[in-house]
This record gives sequence, C-alpha cells and structure tokens, in this order.
Amino acid sequence: MKLDILVFGSHPDDAELGAGATIAKEIANGKKVGIVDLTLGELGTRGSAEIRAKEATDSANILGLSVRENLEFADGFFVNDKEHQLGVIRMLRKYRPETVLCNAIDDRHVDHGRGSKLVSDACYLSGLVKIDTKFDGDDKWQEPWRPKNVYHYIQWKNLQPDFVVDVTGYIEKKTEAILAYSSQFHDPRSKEPETPITSRNFLDSVKYRARDLGRLVGVEYAEGFTVERLVAVDRLGALK
Repeated sequence: MKLDILVFGSHPDDAELGAGATIAKEIANGKKVGIVDLTLGELGTRGSAEIRAKEATDSANILGLSVRENLEFADGFFVNDKEHQLGVIRMLRKYRPETVLCNAIDDRHVDHGRGSKLVSDACYLSGLVKIDTKFDGDDKWQEPWRPKNVYHYIQWKNLQPDFVVDVTGYIEKKTEAILAYSSQFHDPRSKEPETPITSRNFLDSVKYRARDLGRLVGVEYAEGFTVERLVAVDRLGALK
C-alpha cells in the first residue's frame, strides 16, 4: 500500500496530539494516511503497553487511518543508530509516502527530539540505493524511497512554527482521537498518579493553542509545523 502521508510518533498519542486535526483533514480530502509509533509507551506512568495498544487502535479508527504499525523500540532508551534507522527505513520503503510528519525537534520528553532526528535521518538514508533492506517475512529486496517533504509537528514546548495548516472543522475529530487514550488524559475518576498531561489545563491547551495559531493567520483553528529545508511554491498565490 502506498501512502500519501506517513506520520511517526515516539509514543502512541504523539501523532494525535501534534497533528491530529491535520491528519483528519487530509483523510477527509482523500489522502491515504498512516501512523507508525516507534514505541509501545511502556514506560508511561499510567496505563500499560497493552492498554495503549488498544487505545491506539481505537484512535486510528476514529481518524480513519489506512494503517497503523508499531516498531516496538524501547520506550525511553531507543537511540539513533543503524539498527533503529533501518527499522524506520523499512517502513518508509514499505509505504513510500510523499510526506512524512514526525516529532518535535525539541521537547520536554527526551524521546521526542530523539525520535525526530531518528526519523529525519532515516528519511534521507532511505533514498540511498546501497542500503539493502527486506521487510519481515518478505524475500524481496525493498526499493529505495525518499519522501519529498519532512515536517515536524509541535508538542509540549511552544516552538515557533514555520507554517501552519488551517484545521478549522477538524479540531473536534482531533479531540475525539486524543480522548481514545482514556488511560493517559484527564479523568477525575481515575485513581492512577497524576502526570503533566493528565490535568484539565493540558487537555484544554491543545485546543487553545490551535485557536491561537488560527487567530494569527485569520482562521478559527490551525496546527503548526517546522521544516528542515526551504518550502517551495510554484506561485505567490499559493501562499495565504
């Protein structure tokens, strides 16, 4: 299956929190979108790997993803080395996306910046013809593939975006997808320990950040992204 957009997240729920409304909008516009989670999020204070896997499936169904996979790297301890790069490369060559979205380049959680660089490096290496890969259970060598675009969504830190996507009309779908992770976010009935993301304020901040970015560009809601290289347009009218 060839995808238009492949979204990577260090943990289940990263993609939804950072780019959930953009994902929902692209799918509504006919794009094939998939998510690859790097880890199971097994070190999370609340829930478990098994619970989060089920929640990730529920969220995928809400968004209408074409596919969701998990590389099962070690939460908190994966590194940007050859072994992990090859794991990401196999996914890139399997789905051959035109665009990749991945973690914030700098963030509170150590896995986010590390996951960002890992995926970014793999996107380049995936285009090199002398790197040989096979997908598990497949005897055929994969063809090289390099995405045209690599964009980084914004997470905990208020990074300055290089561009924003108008997601007016899709913020509720994003919220629904986030709330599929009921073990992780605000629930006054939960007896599990509180974390920085379990407060009502954090959940509200997802929407008010989108509203504020929207305010800056004259729309109701927007999601921000940073880029690694200059973004080209074919005419000035393409810029809003």
